[in-house]
Amino acid sequence: MQLSDSELRAFETDGYVVARNALSMPKDLQPVIDEYSQILDRMSQRLYAAKEISSTYSDLPFGKRAIAIARESGYLNTYPFDINFPPYAQLRADTELNFGPAMFGLLRNNHLLDLVESIIGPEIYSNPVQHVRVKVPEHLVPREKRNSQNSTTGWHQDNGVVNTEADNTEMLTVWFPLTEASEQHGCLKVVPRSHAEGLLLHCPHPVQGARIPMEFIPEHLVVSVPMSPGDVLLMHRTCIHSSLPNKSQEIRFSLDIRYNPIGQATGRDFLPGFIARSRKNPSSELHDPDEWQQSWFAARDDIVSGNAHVPGLHRWDGAHELCA
Repeated sequence: MQLSDSELRAFETDGYVVARNALSMPKDLQPVIDEYSQILDRMSQRLYAAKEISSTYSDLPFGKRAIAIARESGYLNTYPFDINFPPYAQLRADTELNFGPAMFGLLRNNHLLDLVESIIGPEIYSNPVQHVRVKVPEHLVPREKRNSQNSTTGWHQDNGVVNTEADNTEMLTVWFPLTEASEQHGCLKVVPRSHAEGLLLHCPHPVQGARIPMEFIPEHLVVSVPMSPGDVLLMHRTCIHSSLPNKSQEIRFSLDIRYNPIGQATGRDFLPGFIARSRKNPSSELHDPDEWQQSWFAARDDIVSGNAHVPGLHRWDGAHELCA
């Protein structure tokens, strides 16, 4: 499953490449959807008990159930689905975290790791800058509750949203959908060859976290990257990208995860990563999903108790004139 020579050349030239049909829906993706169906079921039971919805919609499949809950309750909280923490100001000792074995298995998926190995080599660390995005149609998300998790994502580079110690890290972004990601569903947009420009200014943004000013975006070069379940996008850390809004009548369910060579800074040293593959020292690989889950519980407790040093997540203060 490693990238072909032509795919590697495309990655080096354009800063990204899509490996089509790299994953299997029944074998690789469906177990995660099934695991997330359990999370959605717990959410619907709580909302039903609180009389915020009139039904648990248990007869509906995952995507339709998420939309039904969002439509009736007025909002679908996406943070319980994430494989990261909610905003740290909202983090509590009892914050529900969902780091299940199916997701851990996907992070360690051999097909994914073969693709990653093609680019960064065989000593692979699972970087903790990772997210699951369950995006219902954007018209079902109240404007005041929109964020990069549930709405559009502004123009940015992934290098720009990690701390400075990771600037020389060969961090690789791996993005793939578990449902259809057409332009109508809100697929990604990229600026080919923009990775060669290096790291650009990012301005703080109340909804999108940080985004590159439009003055830096060559709009005539922007291309959309529609993808289907099974396709995998691999992207350089300074490739400029964003997403379109979900204007469909379905969810857009996707993962953006990251890997880097073992020993390099992750840019989030207070969050737990793990060794996903090591040809030199296979015994160092993490194979226990419970240990992975417990590492995130421990990180949550350290942050809530103040034992973890959590630096500012954005290096720019917005003082630049282009941020006005």
